Amino acid sequence: MTNKTAMITICGRPNVGKSTLTNALLGEKIAIVSNKPQTTRSRITAVINRNETQLVVMDTPGFHKPRTRLGDYMVDVVKDSISGVDLIVLMVEPIANIGKPEEELISRIRHSKAPSVLVINKIDTVQKDELLAVIAVYSEAYEFDSIIPISAMKSDGLEKLMSQMEKFAQPGPPLFPEDMITDQPEKQVCAELIREKLLYCLEKEIPHGTAVEITKFSERDDGIIDLDATIYCEKASHKGIIIGKNGEKLKRVGELARHDVERFMGTKVFLQTWVKVKENWRDSQMLLNNFGFKK
Repeated sequence: MTNKTAMITICGRPNVGKSTLTNALLGEKIAIVSNKPQTTRSRITAVINRNETQLVVMDTPGFHKPRTRLGDYMVDVVKDSISGVDLIVLMVEPIANIGKPEEELISRIRHSKAPSVLVINKIDTVQKDELLAVIAVYSEAYEFDSIIPISAMKSDGLEKLMSQMEKFAQPGPPLFPEDMITDQPEKQVCAELIREKLLYCLEKEIPHGTAVEITKFSERDDGIIDLDATIYCEKASHKGIIIGKNGEKLKRVGELARHDVERFMGTKVFLQTWVKVKENWRDSQMLLNNFGFKK
């Protein structure tokens, strides 16, 4: 029975591995990952029940200098997520230099007065003496409650991080039912899994100009789920690239997404996809609201 809870925010620059860490801690895939920056657009909550403690871990978008209204929304999500939590996890790469995003996040952590843990990710990519230099630079910049080197990709150091997180839990009832792993609606997770495959299949052609909306989500008597998804892009030329020659690209996206959606839903899925053009949707507040990016 849960008798302690902790609200924990993971923050950091784009592509540092926040979503990979969130999935690894949970042991389930709820946050999409790609090698492209700004993959995560909203706050994603993972609910982890362990040793009579419920850890509510919030994965946030990468902290960056916004260039669109969508970018403004993403940065606001990070700022909001840093206040009123039991622990802030600042995730950084193993580089012995503090960049602008890290400087601003450290400043916000200092202002919040919340406990904080520095997590240095991707330690499998550096030598030990390089890692010591990173620890020295950040130790000088701010007095973190602890500094934990990890490799989220290889699940190295996660047990130590989890134990550290538990130390900041407060007495109290669980915030979520014990069988719940995320606060995201199933439709939203399915839409994100489709968008992940777009990021994967499109390479660098159209990295951020796509959004996915689930327009049909229904279950048949035999348990099969019918899923209709509309993919939005910003230009007519992008639509052709997404569909591909003879529809091959869109078919590939659908096949890859369906496998992940079936794994997440635990049942067979019949997925249909369409592509529509919505010019400059990332700068339209009305369209951002429609896609769920509400202030």
